[in-house]
Amino acid sequence: MVRFMKLLTRDERPPGEEPVSDLVPELEVSRAKRVRVLLAAACAPLLFSFTAIAAVLAAVSFGADRSRFSASGALLAAGPGWLASWQVELDLGGHPLGVLPLLPTLFVGWLVARAAARAARRGGGRTPADAIPVVTVIAGAHALFGVLVALLAGGSPVDVNALTAFCVPGLLAGLAAIAGVARVCGLPASVRDRFDPVAIQGLRAGALGLAALIACGAVVFTAATALSWSTVDSLFEPGFGASFGLFVLSVAYLPNAVVAALSFTTGPGFSVGSLTVGMFGYQEGQLPGVPVLAGVPSHHAVWWPALLLLPALVGALVGWRIRAIDEDPMLRMRAVAVAGALVAFGCVILGTLAGGRLGDGPFDPVSVPVGVASVIAFCWIVVPGGFVAFFAGAHEAPEPPGEPEVEDSAEAGEEPVESEAEEPAEEPEAELDEEFDEEAEEELARELGEDLDETPAEPAVEPEPEPEPEQDIAVDDAVTESTEGSGDESAPGDDR
Repeated sequence: MVRFMKLLTRDERPPGEEPVSDLVPELEVSRAKRVRVLLAAACAPLLFSFTAIAAVLAAVSFGADRSRFSASGALLAAGPGWLASWQVELDLGGHPLGVLPLLPTLFVGWLVARAAARAARRGGGRTPADAIPVVTVIAGAHALFGVLVALLAGGSPVDVNALTAFCVPGLLAGLAAIAGVARVCGLPASVRDRFDPVAIQGLRAGALGLAALIACGAVVFTAATALSWSTVDSLFEPGFGASFGLFVLSVAYLPNAVVAALSFTTGPGFSVGSLTVGMFGYQEGQLPGVPVLAGVPSHHAVWWPALLLLPALVGALVGWRIRAIDEDPMLRMRAVAVAGALVAFGCVILGTLAGGRLGDGPFDPVSVPVGVASVIAFCWIVVPGGFVAFFAGAHEAPEPPGEPEVEDSAEAGEEPVESEAEEPAEEPEAELDEEFDEEAEEELARELGEDLDETPAEPAVEPEPEPEPEQDIAVDDAVTESTEGSGDESAPGDDR
């Protein structure tokens, strides 16, 4: 708006005579304000997440029937709980706990992304370079806080690796901060300028496909839990405290269960200790008495392969999304391959975060075969998606035969060669004119009695002349007269 007003009020005067402008330039953010903004972005999500985790643990401890509530104990347990929310593996009395809930991770990541976006807006961030201080400060603060918690928990029953406590929260917090400042600092536009447009379209379709696969896993998990509701109800104890703790635990592990259902829907399945549940195989084993696992089937069913229709439909959806990006089918197939690679990579990340060690008992480990799951997910996207993208998209129409040669000769500047039949088209008219001129000269010679000194010139090129009888007689007479006249040299005074 300011630039538009400047154009409207521009004064066409010589340089040096322009009036002083009353417009005030935009004020830059001071360095002190930027420091305050960065500190707030680094500390706010830390304090809020730590307080929220401490409050949840205190509520669970307070509601438990056979436990004694302690505020200091809740605060001490909040530190390892905060590390667990950032997927840092804990050691409980010598027993590893690596299968950690994903819902708290999503919550703390959302807090960090929101704080980073707010800091970028308040600090005047407009370019990707402006996002570097925000991301660096937030990631560094979470890494240092993780080390501090690990050091403070050294003498307690909960043991944490200091290096893991430094790297994992810093890395995940940095990724969450990048996601928060992406739109504010124009990161998507800079990425689009540097990458192939076909690859960008493939990444978008891959994100859609991964979200659709997660939705399929959520649908399968919800249906299995609803069908096993009687088992879910039996796992909750009559008392409020224990039931509340089981409810909080089940809600925290809901994303993990959805990822396991996603792996089951695509084919590979999952395992909990000795129990293995797959689309084409089943091995019995024990399960922990947690309501979130109530939907796990107790035996194999013949109709399970019908669920494979869901990932096939997701692949077709990806192909339908890509079908209109370009008229070249090969470019569309390349975009499908990019989408499949993104989905496979996403399945590896989700499977790694959803599983882990669960003590040393019969339920250890909880795992998803990430290698097989990623390959199968890639195939579910590429095969049906490539088929739909290739045949449902536009195709270049074939050129009609004969036209390319004409176009090539015209582009090369060659003049079209006339056929031989067109060259002698005017020859009959020329022959008629010459014959008419000869006849007119002969008649004029007869009337005036003039002798022709030389014979009329015949046409230079004449295929097969056929002279008329009268023309031949006239020519012979003229030749005889001229010969007699030229041979009579002895009579100079003779009249001609």
